[in-house]
Amino acid sequence: MGMTLSEAKEKLEKYGQEHILKYYETLSGAEREALLAQIDATDMDILEACRHREELTRKGAITPLSVMQLSEIEKNRADFTDTGLKAIREGRVGAVLLAGGMGTRLGSDDPKGMYNVGVTRELYIFECLINNLTEVVRQAGNYIHLFVMTSDKNNDATVSFLREHGFFGYREDYVHFFKQEMAAATDYEGRIYLEEKGKMSTSPNGNGGWFISMKKAGLITFLQKEGIQWLNVFAVDNVLQRIADPCFIGATIQRSCVAGAKVVKKNAPDEKVGVICLEDGRPSVVEYYELTDEMMNARDADGEPAYNFGLILNYLFNTDELLRISEKNLPLHIVEKKIPCLDGEGNPVKPEQPNGYKYENLVLDMIHQMSGCLPFEVVREREFAPIKNKTGVDSVESARELLRKNGVEL
Repeated sequence: MGMTLSEAKEKLEKYGQEHILKYYETLSGAEREALLAQIDATDMDILEACRHREELTRKGAITPLSVMQLSEIEKNRADFTDTGLKAIREGRVGAVLLAGGMGTRLGSDDPKGMYNVGVTRELYIFECLINNLTEVVRQAGNYIHLFVMTSDKNNDATVSFLREHGFFGYREDYVHFFKQEMAAATDYEGRIYLEEKGKMSTSPNGNGGWFISMKKAGLITFLQKEGIQWLNVFAVDNVLQRIADPCFIGATIQRSCVAGAKVVKKNAPDEKVGVICLEDGRPSVVEYYELTDEMMNARDADGEPAYNFGLILNYLFNTDELLRISEKNLPLHIVEKKIPCLDGEGNPVKPEQPNGYKYENLVLDMIHQMSGCLPFEVVREREFAPIKNKTGVDSVESARELLRKNGVEL
């Protein structure tokens, strides 16, 4: 049984959002049901947060966190790899692909993973990632469960695309889909916008919402049943990344860390990547726009820049630790955005200027709640080809160049 109208009214009154039902009487039966289901599914506790915006962004004392660099990794490569392969063969490692986004900035209406980066042949982003994972499967002689996070907007397209392409040779019974939870978008007072008369304005709850979304999808019992102790979480847009990398997994296990984060040396002090550090003595991330000049110029004992390693959104997390932190609320990031909505008369508006807030959780906050994290350096040219734009920096063009350098036929 779905939520009833009186239950919906009660919930909305509690949060001062009664205006959501303003057009309820004018809706068709199906639209009414959809709206009640959306009210039921939406987490409204977060809306209180915009009243305490200033407190949300405060940082503690930032100090450098030493990174496991390439020289140390090379010395131990064989040993780390053995440890990682053993964990994979024992079925203790899963992979989580964060694929909730659309290819809008690439000029496509499809999910980002469906974008074709090939030139003389078809080579989709999803295909690149599955090929990279398949290399490890061959090396280990053991399949790895792949959890694909989609969103309301792109779930059906993603699932049918991967089915149509036979999961690019991956075993279908090792692929599991779940949808990212949505968070409401509000005006500056915290009132939820209506996108249509029967639909609230919502957006995905940020890349840190992946574990909560997995939990709500009922996948935790599956992880426990399968004995999956490690999850490698990665973003859809980096076509070169190594997934379930045995060396990375082995290093994290051997150093007794509950989390690991792949990092690359920054190509400039002000490069737009989050930087790994310690905050009040615990692993944390400083976003590029939060870096002070002092931090950009700080040096470590060897005279190297102290905050010199950028994150590439490829993390390893221990599942027990994830369960522990999922009992607590992650800090919210409140982002000013342009939110399409209805005006007072019920006409749709596409704002030119930001008109409210979206609410997100970010993976970097999960890092800060872990008791320890191993920053693990990888070679930029080999493992970092993000596709954010069509041309220029971090684009389809630059990724093609890097794919070619790594011997991938386009």
